[in-house]
Amino acid sequence: MSAPTPPTAELHLHVEGTIEAELLVRLADRDGLPLPSRDPAVLRERYEHFADLQSFLDVYYANLAVLRTEEDFHDLATGYLDRARDAGVRRAEVFFDPQTHVDHGVPLEAVIHGLSSAFSAAVETHGVSAAMILCFLRDLGPEAAEEILRAALPFREHFIGVGLDSAEVGYPPSLFTRVYAMAASEGLHRVAHAGEEGGPDYVREALDLLHVERVDHGIRAMEDPELVARLREERIPLTVCPLSNVSLRAVDTLPDHPLPRMLDEGLVATVNSDDPAYFGGYVDENYRAVARDLGLDRSRLAQLARNSVDATFAPEEDKRRWHAEIEDWAG
Repeated sequence: MSAPTPPTAELHLHVEGTIEAELLVRLADRDGLPLPSRDPAVLRERYEHFADLQSFLDVYYANLAVLRTEEDFHDLATGYLDRARDAGVRRAEVFFDPQTHVDHGVPLEAVIHGLSSAFSAAVETHGVSAAMILCFLRDLGPEAAEEILRAALPFREHFIGVGLDSAEVGYPPSLFTRVYAMAASEGLHRVAHAGEEGGPDYVREALDLLHVERVDHGIRAMEDPELVARLREERIPLTVCPLSNVSLRAVDTLPDHPLPRMLDEGLVATVNSDDPAYFGGYVDENYRAVARDLGLDRSRLAQLARNSVDATFAPEEDKRRWHAEIEDWAG
């Protein structure tokens, strides 16, 4: 029997990265689209071995061509919620990449309404509080980011914040200062991927120039003691994705992961699954993996869960309720 995992929030989850091979085939069949194979087992083999972030992104973006209609996006979100409920997720703040879909000719309205129709009802349907964060693809540049934000603002009630994802190297946070200022002026929360491929300087730029409230990944911040001290003092959450980091060679093996040291340093580190269909597991599987391979006991798993709830953008009343559930689990 698998070791139990705590009730938790998930703060680093790309909804497009939850498209399991079976759903990929079902959507392609429904919309009459080609695939390299109709056999889920064959498709899953393409999910399993990546040399680096770019080799993963090549497969990832090719698969997203099957998402064409509002119904497709609703089904994608529902599939994640089914798994999140089973994983003990109480709150999910979910990334989505509208630029990818608009570039495929999908209307932005279909993307946002399809996802939102599932996430807005998630408390009733799954017992999961869910919210959406619109991400900019950094490799498309800052002008494209500004364009998609302007296009999305008529749907402002459907998302709570903005993020920055895709390949880090060559696309530092400093390029996106203006679009983040635009987002701030609209009252949107701000997060950004930094310190996965890019070094501590990317984390510092995200803090100083984008004024992010959370850093997604952030593991390379551990290379800079002054930055570590700042993250601790300012209580900046880090949305760490252990199995993803191993899959994409950000760390060699899970026992090499800096997560225990992050906790020792008093950082607000959290555990998340990133793109779980590709990286070996959902958030509960990430918790079990760090317990097994990093020797984290029940008290440290509970601390990671507490950190995750503290790091959400959810109402304080909800946070208090989730904290009580964590304490019951820990006790």
